[in-house]
This record gives sequence, C-alpha cells and structure tokens, in this order.
Amino acid sequence: MRAILLLLVLMISASAALGADELVLVKGGKFLMGSPESENWRSSDEAQHEVTLSDFWISRYEVTQKEYSALMGGNPSTFRGDSRPVENVTWLEAVKFCNAKSESEGLTPVYRIDGAKVTWDLSADGYRLPTEAEWEYSCRAGTSTPFNLEHSIGAEEANFYGHYPYEIEENYFSQHKLSTKPGIYRSETVNVGSFPPNKLGLYDMHGNVGEWCWDIYGDYPSGLSTNPTGPESGTRRVNRGGGWNDFAKNMRSAYRAAAPQERRLYNVGFRVARGAVGTGLVASQAVQETSRTGKRAIIVYFTWSGNTQGVAYEIQKQTGAEVFEIVPEKPYSENYSTVLREAQRDQRRQARPKLQGKINLDDYDVIILGYPNWWASIPMPIATFLESYDFAGKIIMPFCSHGGGRFGQSLTAIAKLAPKAVITEGLSVHYSGGGSLKEDIARWLKNAE
Repeated sequence: MRAILLLLVLMISASAALGADELVLVKGGKFLMGSPESENWRSSDEAQHEVTLSDFWISRYEVTQKEYSALMGGNPSTFRGDSRPVENVTWLEAVKFCNAKSESEGLTPVYRIDGAKVTWDLSADGYRLPTEAEWEYSCRAGTSTPFNLEHSIGAEEANFYGHYPYEIEENYFSQHKLSTKPGIYRSETVNVGSFPPNKLGLYDMHGNVGEWCWDIYGDYPSGLSTNPTGPESGTRRVNRGGGWNDFAKNMRSAYRAAAPQERRLYNVGFRVARGAVGTGLVASQAVQETSRTGKRAIIVYFTWSGNTQGVAYEIQKQTGAEVFEIVPEKPYSENYSTVLREAQRDQRRQARPKLQGKINLDDYDVIILGYPNWWASIPMPIATFLESYDFAGKIIMPFCSHGGGRFGQSLTAIAKLAPKAVITEGLSVHYSGGGSLKEDIARWLKNAE
C-alpha cells in the first residue's frame, strides 16, 4: 500500500505537445473509492470499494471562460471573468467543448454525440471529461481523509461558503470545538488557481465550481473494479468537488452530486482529461423521464418561519394551482436555536419524519415544490414526501427560501430521491423575497412554460 501511495503522488509535467502548464500525468494504481462508514456527513451512495486505474492526464485547472469562449463562441457564465471557471454550462456542452478542443489541436475527438446518447471511443487520444473514479483519485492525491489537505478545509484554502466549515452543523453553538473556524464567504467564483494545489499539482479540486464527470449517476459496483465508466443508462450525470456556495461537508472527496445532463448550474463547470483507458466503445444515455402531456399543477411546500409559505401563496395567486402544506406529525420546535439542532440531527440521521395527510399524486402532472434551505439541503420532511410517491412522468418545479446559499445541494437531493421526475429550473428566494418577489415568480413561471 505504501508503494501505491508513493506512486500516486508522483507528478510528472506534461510534454510540450500536451501543454506543460495544462495537464498533469496521474500515475495509475489502486485506491479505495468512496468513504468509510465512520466519516462524518457521508451519504449512503459513497460505499467504499476498491478501484484500479490506468495512467491518465488531467488538467491542472478548471476550464476558464476565456478558453471556453475561444472555442465555443459564447460564455454562459453567471460570474464573468476571463480567468474564472466557466459555469452554467451543461454536461452536453462540456463534452462538445472536449471534441472542439481535440479538433483544434489535431487530435482524435473522443465523443460521438447523437442527441442524448453519447458514445466514448476509449482508444481516442483527444480531450474528454474524467471519469468519476479518475476525478476522486486525482482529488485525493493519496489521501483517505474527508479532504485532500488531510485536515478540515478552510476559506483560506478553497472557495466555498466559508461561514460553514466541516462539522459546524453539530457545533454551531460551540464553535470552539471546530478544528477549522468559520471564514469568509465570497458569494461568487474566483480566478482558477487562487488557492494552493493538492499534492498532484491540481487546483480547486475542492470548491469554486463543481465539475462534471463522464459517469451517469448510480450505485457503485460491488467488489474490485478496473477503469470503471459508470452505468450505461440513467437520468442524471455526476458532478464532483462542490462549488462557491457549498458547505464544506459537500466538498468532501467522496461526495457525489448529480443533475440532468442538459441542466445549467451556476456553481458547476468542468476540467478536461486525456489518455486511453482501453479499446472499444462505451455508450451511455442519460435522459429525462418523459413528462405527461397534462399541465394540472399543485403547489406542495414545507415551511418553518413562514418565508416559504409566503412564496407558495404568491405562486398560487399567479397560477391558480391548488396548495398542499407538508406538516410533520411531530412539529419542529418554534425556537430558532432548537430547530437548528433538530434540522442538523435529522439530516445526519437521514431521518424520514412521518407526515400528516396525503395527496392523490395521480391527479397532478406538475409539482411546484417549495422548502427552506436547511443546512445546504432539503429539510427531511421533503425527503419523506419524495419517497412517499411515484414521480415517474411528473414535472418537479423546485423553489426554496435561503439566507445566502441559494439551493445549496438541495437540487442534488431532489434529483437522487426522484430520479424519474423531470426537474425544471428552480427559483431561489432570499428569505421572503422582498419587493421583487412578484416579478421574480412571474419571470420564473414564464421561463418554465
């Protein structure tokens, strides 16, 4: 094992033909992918398993807006700057960029794109997205701790929601116990390479933007796996690393985020890789579940302070849709400090609180789903609701109230719990929405038509 770790951390600069400042050669080997059951805030989809990888090249940096614009002729990013990472880019646009970059350098394009179906030529020498296993191997750089720094990451070491370092959820009122104290929250992306690299010389593997990987989201294979490329089909693609608005727990090396491959996300970009992993073709198709033709909608929401409820009823005014409130059988405390503890407790346990009442979901085609952003994810009553019904063929329109983190990783939570639903662009509302709420909702509803 010691020899393997020494081999892993060996970093060799790319040859001039590959671009000495762009790619790093990562030597292959074996590692444990996923997280141990003892890792705090681990998710059930992080089961540890042994993976063997061949050598591959991976970019030192996330793809910048300058690089993306030069090849693709446009810049979809929310936060503008030539040296900032491109974001708000779909998975499909990322693979098209890889092909364009290959062609611009006289290399063989890796991908064949036929609508939602993308085929990967394993022997092609062009640019591609890293696999999920390659990404985690590169991020870890020989470590087995939650972060590749081997200690709890801080705002001076990565761009994230620095107010919320690792394990703050259970130590919010006893922050002296934290190994890393709260720091700055920049609320936007920063130039790539603004923080120290990991042991392989790779920058921003934690934070700034999450990074699209090749793989379709699904359960890990059991047992030993060699150069895994993920499931052949599914409805979501994986992105890794967390972004500028993520809590530290969702930047762990093992954390897995997922979203539809045609979804634009203001905190997700990508980095490129190169290197053959074998011969033959790998075809994968990640498609949205087909929605029903009807448009009967219901607004379903959970609220605590009343902010989400106010948004729900403004949506009801503008749509005329029915409204259903999610109410736990055992209510959360009315005391703010206590409810913070209760919310983090339920998230850690992945609790499923029992709910009052039910709806006949067969009567509706569109579920306008609202909730407060609790600890960068959904409140657990929302998880109970999503697991209580069959959402195949349904459209989910998410909206949330938040104190600064927008959706956090709540959209990933919904995507995982309702994999057969079509999830539209969401609406995030700062607290109660202020004077622009009516117009913001109207614009959101119009874009969803």
